[in-house]
Formats: sequence, C-alpha cells, structure tokens
Amino acid sequence: MADISLGALIGALIFLILLSAFFSAAEIGLMTLNRYRLRHLEETGHRGARLAARLLERPDRLLGVILLGNNFANIAASSVATLIALDVYGEKAIAVAAGILTFVILVFAEVAPKTLAALKPERVAFPASYVLLPLLRLLYPLVWVTNALANLLLRAFGISVKGKRSQEITAEELRALVHEADVLIPASHQDMLLAILDLEKITVDEVMVPRNRIEGVNLDTEWDEIVRQLAGSRYTRLPAYRGSLDNVVGFIHVRRVLNLMHENRLDRSVLDQIVSEPYFIPAGTPLNTQLLNFKQVKRRLGLVVDEYGDIQGLVTLDTILEEIVGDFTTRALGQIEDVQREPSGSYLVRGGVSLRDLNRQLGWDLPTESSHTLNGLILEYLEDIPAPGTSLMVHGYTVEILRTRGTAIELARVQPATHEGATEPAS
Repeated sequence: MADISLGALIGALIFLILLSAFFSAAEIGLMTLNRYRLRHLEETGHRGARLAARLLERPDRLLGVILLGNNFANIAASSVATLIALDVYGEKAIAVAAGILTFVILVFAEVAPKTLAALKPERVAFPASYVLLPLLRLLYPLVWVTNALANLLLRAFGISVKGKRSQEITAEELRALVHEADVLIPASHQDMLLAILDLEKITVDEVMVPRNRIEGVNLDTEWDEIVRQLAGSRYTRLPAYRGSLDNVVGFIHVRRVLNLMHENRLDRSVLDQIVSEPYFIPAGTPLNTQLLNFKQVKRRLGLVVDEYGDIQGLVTLDTILEEIVGDFTTRALGQIEDVQREPSGSYLVRGGVSLRDLNRQLGWDLPTESSHTLNGLILEYLEDIPAPGTSLMVHGYTVEILRTRGTAIELARVQPATHEGATEPAS
C-alpha cells in the first residue's frame, strides 16, 4: 500500500466506477434494442448493428461477459475504497467508505447509466458492441465455465438456452405497432394497414351480395329483353344463367357486349361464345384468402356456394378492396342505396342491407358476429318474424319494423344509439 499513492488509488476508483457504469449501460442498451429496427440496420450494413445482433444471438454469453465485467469492477472498487479509507482515516472509516461507495455506485454506476441506456439504446448499445465482442472472445473460457454452470442450473428447471429467441411477431402485436406509429404513419394509411390485418377475420359471407339481389342475365328470355338489360346495366360483369340462377353458365363482360352491339355483330350465338366460365367460391372463405385466389385465377368476381353447391351470393374484387381502402364512391347518405336519412335523425334501412356497410358508412356499432344483415340481426334477436309496427332495442339502437315481405323484413326505421348498452326490447 505504501508504494501506491493516494492519487493513484482515487484515479483507479473513478476508473472502476466508470467501468461499472459502462457494463450497466451496455446491458440495458443491448437488451432494450428494437429487434425489428436492429434487423433493418443490420441489413443496410450498419456495423454496430451487426455486432449487436451477433452478441444477441446468445444472450446467455452476452450477459455472462457483462456480469463478469460489472462484478469485477464493483468488487475492485470496493477494495480500492477500503484502501483509501485505511490510508486517510484508518480502520474506523471502512464502514463509512462502504456506505458512501454503495451510494456512489447505485447512482453513478447503476441508475443513471441504465436510465440513459433505456432512453437511448442505440447510442449506447452499438458503441458498446465494439468493446464487448472482443472482450467476449478474450474471456470466453471464463464465460463458458460461468454459463455452463448457470445453464446446468436452468436445465434442472427444464429451461433450455440453446434455441435462438423467436423474432416472429403476432398479428395483435403488429396491430399495436401500427397504432403506436400514429406520428409516423398518416391516419388513412393506418386504417388501411389495420383493415388488411382484419381481412382474415372476415369471410365472403359477410360482404357478398345476397342471392336475391344478384342481377343476372337469363339466356332463355326474349332476345330484345336480353339486349335491353345489357344496354341498361350499371355493372361491368353479370352472371349468365338459363332458367334460374341455379343453372349458371358463366359471366358476361358487359363492356365487350356493348362494343359488339355498337358494331352490329351481337346475336345469341355470339353472346354464347363470349360467356366466360363461372367461378365459384366456398362459403366461409376468409377475405385475405379470397383476395389471393382472385389474383391467382385472374378473376374479379365469383359466386359463393354452400356445402350443398347452392348459390348464396356474389363477391367481387372491388368489395374486398373496399374493406381495405373504404368505399370507392363519394355518394351522400341520402343517395346510398338501401339507406335514407330522415329529418328526425333516424334512418330508413332496407332489411337486406349489410351490417358491415351500415357500420362503415354511418359509423355505427351494430354486432356482426352471428348476423350479416339487418334482417338477420332482428330475426336472430326476436326468434320470430315480426309484424309491421314492432319495435325493439338492439345494442342501443331503436329499431321499428315498417314493412315485411313474406319471411323477411323489407324496411325498418333505425334510430342511432346514443349510448352503448345491452340488447333489450323497447316494446
């Protein structure tokens, strides 16, 4: 001790405290790195990111070298502080020196550097990787022995450290990331990204045009009627059938027909030749799957069939895309088919309208888990076909039945909900 000056001891103590702070900051910085940003930086050639990624491949070894260095620095600092206390005040100051050193290490070598690393992980982790990787190679035998003993203890509890930590992200985690990126991603883009994630939760049954509302061409009708229907159609493609929709023979591209009609080349034989093959979609197909199927078969629409082969409805590519980007049209509420707003604030709604369309167009929150149309929602709740004049409360929305046709509700008046509530009858 007599050979070491007090100044050298104090310098060594400061160095050891800084060394402990380095290891503390490196530990938090590397462990709190954003793994997806790290992967991106690694792919772009960022050297610090590549070194950090190599260290994180085996977190047990990384923690081994960090804790070895940290504990060495803390123990050595304690020893040096003891020597300083003995040199200055004697044995009676050892306890005081231990208390002061504990406070100094806690503040300057633990809390402060770890807080900084948590706030700025990349600024700490990447430079630290340049030191830790060579240090790991240098101390590898000691780290290996330490990890072997620690891993042996973990294996006794059935925990394996050999497998690389999963970098996969779930749909819910991705959805949370999109929500948190509200500053970086415009709200409209966020809505589209979230809609894409929700496609797997929606089936073709929920967005299809129901069978009773499909507009098709009956090839067995009078030729003049067929020409009149094709000339006045508002759709680009129409299903073609013979007798009834159960006997679908394919689809007609109306624009192509109009060109032939303009050239006076259209007749029954020509029309039969340009009818394309029908395309069928199994009921219950998720929209994300059907979107890929449309791309694969180069189709834009298909007929939904149930397990018995009966046609249930029609789905188009545009319908699926509208689930992602919203409605393509800019019609006002008063012009939306099947929905008319009244001066009182209530809405006249046809029973066959889609609940998803109502929720999307009007900002409502009608339940869509078990019913796809307003008619289905009312029938599910009442478990009976209501008579005109019947009123009920559905999920906070007041619904009055205005007109029925056969076994279905044709028209209802809906008063938007003023609050969320349980489904209960109004009268």
